[in-house]
Amino acid sequence: MSMRELSAHELPLRVMDLLGRIRTSTPSVEDQELLAIAMDAMLFITSTGQRYAFIDYLKQSDSDALPSVEASFDTRDEAEAWLKKHPEPPDGAHVLIADEYHHVVYSREKNLRRLIRSPILEHHLESVTSKGLPAPVAAFNTREEAEAWFKEQTGSPHQAVIQIAGHAYLAVHHSNLQHLALHPVSSAEKPGRKDE
Repeated sequence: MSMRELSAHELPLRVMDLLGRIRTSTPSVEDQELLAIAMDAMLFITSTGQRYAFIDYLKQSDSDALPSVEASFDTRDEAEAWLKKHPEPPDGAHVLIADEYHHVVYSREKNLRRLIRSPILEHHLESVTSKGLPAPVAAFNTREEAEAWFKEQTGSPHQAVIQIAGHAYLAVHHSNLQHLALHPVSSAEKPGRKDE
């Protein structure tokens, strides 16, 4: 059994136990302090109710899927309003604006809040299509039909190539938001755009 297959309760305990054993046998005070911080990070995950989110993160990081997102917005104005009102924006997290990936940049000390367009989607689409377009798993006439299909799937895939009205899309289901992002596969052929 892979360590990543352990339960959401057992995995953090096993990691903290290992870090503790390494810490006691490490002569460097600086390394001991860093190991204590790593143990605190695991304790933070468990004590803030984020065990399952951490397990989901590990599963996703093992796959070739796009990263999860914190929020999704139709327009940049909506995203900027969310960022401005958020008491402590999730620095480094991804959000979608019109299904395009953006990084959240936040500095508590400077009260700096920014949304920077991320090229992760373009790189991912290039990777998905590098050996030819994968066969679509389903075909639909409209976006609404595709959304309904994804909602009906038990254990729906995080991502899949689908076809809508004859055009190929990479469909990414963000289950935490109940949002289906559709990325035209043809956008992998377009030159990259500059960050906003």
